[in-house]
Amino acid sequence: MRPEKKYIVKEYFERLNKSPYFIVIDYKGMKVAPLMELRKRLAKVDAELHIVKNSLFQVAAKETGIENLGSVLNGQLAVISGKRDISAAAKVVKTFAAEFEKPKFKFGYLNNQRIDAEALISLADLPPIEVLRAQLLGTLKAPMGKLVSLLNEPASRLVRIMQAKAQKGSETTGQ
Repeated sequence: MRPEKKYIVKEYFERLNKSPYFIVIDYKGMKVAPLMELRKRLAKVDAELHIVKNSLFQVAAKETGIENLGSVLNGQLAVISGKRDISAAAKVVKTFAAEFEKPKFKFGYLNNQRIDAEALISLADLPPIEVLRAQLLGTLKAPMGKLVSLLNEPASRLVRIMQAKAQKGSETTGQ
C-alpha cells in the first residue's frame, strides 16, 4: 500500500477508535451545498461527516475489529462519527433526509455492534439523552415519594387528631 493510502487508513482508524459509534450513509446525488449544510448540523451535536474511500475504510474497520464490510461498502458513502450519542446524529440525518430526500442510512455500529438502517431510524426517533435521563429519574423518584408520604401519614394523622381534640377542648372551655 502506498504511503498516502496508509495515512488515510490511519486517519480512518483513529476516527473509528475515538468514537463510540459510526453511521454509514449513501450520499449519492447530493450537491456540495447540502452536504456542507449537513456537516454544519452534525457539528451542533458533536458529530462529523467524512467522505470515505470504501476499500480504505474497509481496511481501517478491519483493524478496529469490525467484521468484513466488503459486501456492504459500495457506492458513494460517507461516515458519520461523534463523541456524544448516536441518536442525536441519527436524528440530524433523518431530519435532513426528510427535507432534501438524501442521504440514506446504510448501516451503523454502536460499540462494535452492527445496527441496520431501520434501527438507526428508531434511534433517531428517541428523545435526546438528557430527556431520557430525566424520565428515568422521574420513574425512580416516584415510588420513593410515595414511600415518604406513606411513612409520614400516621404522624400526620396523629397531628390532625390532636389538633381536632385541642380545638374541640377549647370550644368546650370557651362556652
